[in-house]
Amino acid sequence: MSLSNGVEMPLLGLGVWTIPDGGPTENAVGWALEAGYHHVDTAQVYGNEAAVGRAIHSSGVDRAEVFVTTKLNPATKDPSRAVRESLRRLSLDRVDLFLIHWPTAAADVQWDALERAYDEGLARAIGVSNFGSGELDSTVTHGRIRPHVDQVQFSPFQFRRALLEHCHQLQITLEAYSPLTRGRSLEHPTIMRVAREHGRTPAQVMLRWAIERDVPVIPKSTHRDRIVENGAIFDFQLAPDDIAALDTLDQTGGTASAG
Repeated sequence: MSLSNGVEMPLLGLGVWTIPDGGPTENAVGWALEAGYHHVDTAQVYGNEAAVGRAIHSSGVDRAEVFVTTKLNPATKDPSRAVRESLRRLSLDRVDLFLIHWPTAAADVQWDALERAYDEGLARAIGVSNFGSGELDSTVTHGRIRPHVDQVQFSPFQFRRALLEHCHQLQITLEAYSPLTRGRSLEHPTIMRVAREHGRTPAQVMLRWAIERDVPVIPKSTHRDRIVENGAIFDFQLAPDDIAALDTLDQTGGTASAG
């Protein structure tokens, strides 16, 4: 899908939150790229940027074919330096998307640093994570560049309708982390019923629900078979009745908040 600046962002990526640095991260990223994923999402606070970089470089996949996201640690004292340190750990000249990981009182200073990184070609797109509507509005008012992405927890059970609509109004792409609710809701009766009717797994149904809203997803797994399974979501569609049934599972009240 196209971000507001024309950069193409894959709808499916691999998240590597909590995956240990070294072999576990390298294996997961390698398996994902082998399975046809074209997006890997990491962060400074994950501590595994270096392993992500090694996996990309050793995969044999052209760098131009891999969309790389990382996130700025809001606790950093020098965000511009932190941007360059991420690139060094990843062994990349630039990333495709750089996000502020969560909102703090220093968000304006951090946004200024990401704007400079964008201007300097160190990031093809910039954005935020865990920002609600009010925090997005503050960033838009303060900055020269409107965030291209807001990455938040989003699934049928965290269906933040008002935030999704606000992002649409601002031409900001909402991206879903924890689209599988960290596995906690895969056995919900509605999810399982829809999965049976389509001959799919519950995880595939939950991911497809987001994809059909043009919401990019970054499911996390360290298991090769599940990584492959999660990638097999582009050869079927959910019926309108299925989507409506999944919409009713929301537990957020359709909030405009990210938390």
